Amino acid sequence: MRSTEPTAAPAPDTAAPAAADPTAAAPTKDPKLPMAALLALAVAVFITSLTETLPAGLLPEMSAGLGTSEGAAGQTVTIYALGTVLTTIPLSAATAGWRRKRLLLAAMAGFALANTVTAVSANYPLTLVARFVAGVAAGLAWALLAGYARRMVAPAQEGRAIAIAMAGIPLALSLGVPAGTFLGRVASWQSAFWAMTVLTAVLLVWITAIVPDYPGQKAGGKIPVRATLRVPGVTPVLFVMLVFVLAHTLLYAYIATFLDDIGMGERTDAVLLVFGVACLVSIWVVGAYISRHLRSLTIAATLLVGAAVAVLGAFSHTPALVYVAAALWGLGWGGVPTLLQTAAGQAGGEAADAAQAILVVLWNVAMAGGGIAGGLLLQAVGVTPFPWTVLVLLVPVLFVVVSARAHGFPGRDGAVEAG
Repeated sequence: MRSTEPTAAPAPDTAAPAAADPTAAAPTKDPKLPMAALLALAVAVFITSLTETLPAGLLPEMSAGLGTSEGAAGQTVTIYALGTVLTTIPLSAATAGWRRKRLLLAAMAGFALANTVTAVSANYPLTLVARFVAGVAAGLAWALLAGYARRMVAPAQEGRAIAIAMAGIPLALSLGVPAGTFLGRVASWQSAFWAMTVLTAVLLVWITAIVPDYPGQKAGGKIPVRATLRVPGVTPVLFVMLVFVLAHTLLYAYIATFLDDIGMGERTDAVLLVFGVACLVSIWVVGAYISRHLRSLTIAATLLVGAAVAVLGAFSHTPALVYVAAALWGLGWGGVPTLLQTAAGQAGGEAADAAQAILVVLWNVAMAGGGIAGGLLLQAVGVTPFPWTVLVLLVPVLFVVVSARAHGFPGRDGAVEAG
């Protein structure tokens, strides 16, 4: 998915926001899912994901337009994630008292500004600044979106609400990136970013008209990150997220190279489409059952991705089985963002907002690590070992999920599952 920035997370004693005041006034929650508002959040997720990954499909065109090498153009992805990693926790703390709708509108306006500047810029340093601003906006949005979706619905519907909002991720990867790449090649790479600006402008109107507002937290309600990490269950969830996302990114970032190596380079779009459709199925299943089976679903997701990479490693020269592997991968991965965001929020309790902010930072660190590790592995031994490397990384993920029965990944209704 994605980026390659070598950076560290903010200092562990940085303050992050606590959960909003539960006594503050909020709109009444309807027993039916507020689909129009949740779909607005899904479009916001789509924009954040696509803005980050779009340059990866347009590197030749962007490098020519900016008068730089493809390697330098690739740093437009790195600088985006760097902006997210460096600013998410301090900005989330600084804006903790803002009303949620105001903050969401500000974050999305940041995307409109950054993508517009990217579209009109022919100057490489200016483009990097715009991409950094987009990363800052992404950090604010990601720290906000899952909690926003949860607050729109009753507790029993939280998993489904987050699943709908997170549907923007696989849509961006499976449909948005190929479509943006195609538009960039038949028209210009700038047109792809102009399209993102137009979509964001429409979304700003949509949010203003449809999405409910909620208060920020009470003044003085900040919780140190170090204290949040000591909350039972938070550290196991963050470890699983860090390693799982690193493993996924290591292969996904170089999937086109892998497919080209096995003679399926011209079928990359088709493979990604199978992956994306399977992701959508996964999101639906997770949304339907997450409220009572979070632990089982996370174990199943890990096993499905493990099975997918094992098939890719053992049967990569059989095209039909590559498509099977893509389907298994999508079925496993599609619901992972929902599962991990929900697990972090539940484990964090009153520190849920702080846990979400830390998760956003570490998610981007994991994506950077996956991109860097994949590049080093590619240079050292080629692309063939990628599936097996992912499989090895998934072993500690499975171990921690299975072990964190009481906190982090509880069983049915929060009870400890047998075994």
